[in-house]
Amino acid sequence: MTRPELTEGNPSLSAEISMQLSTPIEELKGVGPVLQKRLKRLKIKTVRDLIFHFPSRYENFSNIVPIAQVKTGGVFCIEGKILTIKTTRTWARKMTITEAIIEDNTGSIKAVWFNQFYISNILKEGDFVCMAGKVSAGKNGSSLQNPVYEKVEENKNFTHVGRIIPVYPETTGISSRWFRYLLKPLLYSLKNQLPETLPKDILDAQKFLPLEKSLWQIHFPDSMEITKIAQERFSFEELFYIELSVLRERIKILKAKAQSIPTDLPRTQNFVESLPFKLTDSQKKTSWQILKDMEKTHPMNRLLEGDVGSGKTVVATLAALNAAKAGQQIAIMAPTEILAKQHFQEISKLLFKFKLSIALLTGKADILRAKKLKNETIEISRKRLLDKIYQGEIDLVIGTHALIQKQVKFNNLALVIIDEQHRFGVEQRAKLCRQKNFIPHLLSMTATPIPRTLALTIYGDLDLSVITELPKGRKKIITKIIEPKEREDAYNFIRQQIEEGRQAFVICPKIEKKEKINSEKDFGNWAGAKAVEEEYEKLSKEIFPDLRLGMLHGKMASKEKERVMRDFKIGKTKILVSTSVVEVGIDVPNATIMMIEGSEHFGLAQLHQFRGRVGRSVYQSYCLLFSESSSKKTHQRLVALVKNADGFSLSQEDLEQRGPGDFAGRKQWGLPDLVMSALKDITLVERTRAAAKEILEKDPQLKKYPLLLQRVEELEKTMHQE
Repeated sequence: MTRPELTEGNPSLSAEISMQLSTPIEELKGVGPVLQKRLKRLKIKTVRDLIFHFPSRYENFSNIVPIAQVKTGGVFCIEGKILTIKTTRTWARKMTITEAIIEDNTGSIKAVWFNQFYISNILKEGDFVCMAGKVSAGKNGSSLQNPVYEKVEENKNFTHVGRIIPVYPETTGISSRWFRYLLKPLLYSLKNQLPETLPKDILDAQKFLPLEKSLWQIHFPDSMEITKIAQERFSFEELFYIELSVLRERIKILKAKAQSIPTDLPRTQNFVESLPFKLTDSQKKTSWQILKDMEKTHPMNRLLEGDVGSGKTVVATLAALNAAKAGQQIAIMAPTEILAKQHFQEISKLLFKFKLSIALLTGKADILRAKKLKNETIEISRKRLLDKIYQGEIDLVIGTHALIQKQVKFNNLALVIIDEQHRFGVEQRAKLCRQKNFIPHLLSMTATPIPRTLALTIYGDLDLSVITELPKGRKKIITKIIEPKEREDAYNFIRQQIEEGRQAFVICPKIEKKEKINSEKDFGNWAGAKAVEEEYEKLSKEIFPDLRLGMLHGKMASKEKERVMRDFKIGKTKILVSTSVVEVGIDVPNATIMMIEGSEHFGLAQLHQFRGRVGRSVYQSYCLLFSESSSKKTHQRLVALVKNADGFSLSQEDLEQRGPGDFAGRKQWGLPDLVMSALKDITLVERTRAAAKEILEKDPQLKKYPLLLQRVEELEKTMHQE
């Protein structure tokens, strides 16, 4: 049997085709239907995708040493002649073992491969080879274990050994060796066919290598130093496209027309005085920024950023009141049905005395609720509610993504407020904001603190308002890491809190035991991660059989979720076992315990979000981090959460540890790891932003740079394909 990667990826065949970057990957000779499917798992669909599939790391096999200098325990690269090679099958262990003896003029060494029987069909006695691998001690002496190999050609132009070797992100059936086989001749065939995408003045100013040379040095580097230079060029280039895109969007927004909404100062003062608490200085400052933005005749495009529990909803409600009393409509969109219903209840209370017509619109219910002028809640049909929205009889509509359905039409929508903005795509936002004569003002809110690099790139088209303080009187949440041996004590502590009249959240990473989780996004061994259904059974039957528990997860029916949350809010249920569906916005002031199972499976920012679901009253609250992991890295992450209550500092640490994927939406943006990593570098981000500003000042339409415009438009297209 011959290995597929050594036939389907024949480099001589691949190099024959006249290539363009847009050539579909299946048109490469040697890439059959099977490999085509595998490559698409890595988002490789075209030749461009392939040559920009960059290595994730490198192995340095450039130092070829005499066999006599090889020592046990190290990784070495040797060169010599194969004296013998044979493959045997061990029936007891059901594996094949291929053994070869390699000799140079200083000595000889054995090479051993396990379950790679095809190697004896490729390598023969008398062949001169170069090999690299770890040297391990065995009963019969030292040997190279599963070494990388390559026959020595006359010119010694090595691909897999004898040089710095690229190691790529792989998938089942496609190895780094296969990528090297395919890419080297492909890059040769594309020589002098790759047009430079960066303007010459930027290349010169930044001292970057040309495109073709950069591609060679990132795939088959001469040294690690020159590889870093090539990596910086591509990191800069991709960030440059993003900056051009968001700055072009900003220019577009400044040119668009919006309804000017004058600030009603007496009503604003009346609203502030009606609140059962005092606004913080940050809330006052951000409210003023938003109200002044709404007075302009071009659309506000502002991101309101505030830590968990900092009071963003009140600020948004003030903006909504100002717009409604100016005769305009407002839409508030939340990421989940639970949060939409909570907003409906909370905002209705805040605006009770101002007699607005407020409606709740979600995706599943045919009967919807509207807050009428007399402040009673009534139920009306979907059709009647949609008619009222279209006629302008509803001031404020609160809902989920159901708000962007085609049948939802507003009469005079002037303000759109989106909670947890990073959970909604650009295209969804555009659908909600689309109007005939003007574009609504946009206020996005997030409780996920965004590091400066992301604020300048991913959210670079948005102006930023930050709430930097929590309401006065809040007690600091005590956060503790619970070791496996302390579990029983923790359960006793939870029981004690409940006996004092409090309630508890229990968070699990999965819904059911058999559930598979995307390991690219999360930490830990997901096979052993706790599941909500299993944990609910255990806690309700074994640990707290005398208490009433509730269970909540995303797969439950809408009415069931609503019942579970209502029971927990009114105290009927003492413990709520849930998935991360409670991460955003769930407000139960009486809950003082946040117990997180498998805390190693969540990022710091997400753990901080969970923690923010408690500590919302005068009672002392606690966050208990349960972990079965013995990893030192996991422990350090959790210690950072214990020591730090500031979400902004934690977000920066999360960015360093996990990269920007969680914040930026890796799937939505489709950015390679190299670029996601570059988003940590504030200096590089600022350089790209300055370069993008400079070029747009000279040529806002990028008419002089057609290739640059093409790449930016391609990026914008992928960004909008949620």
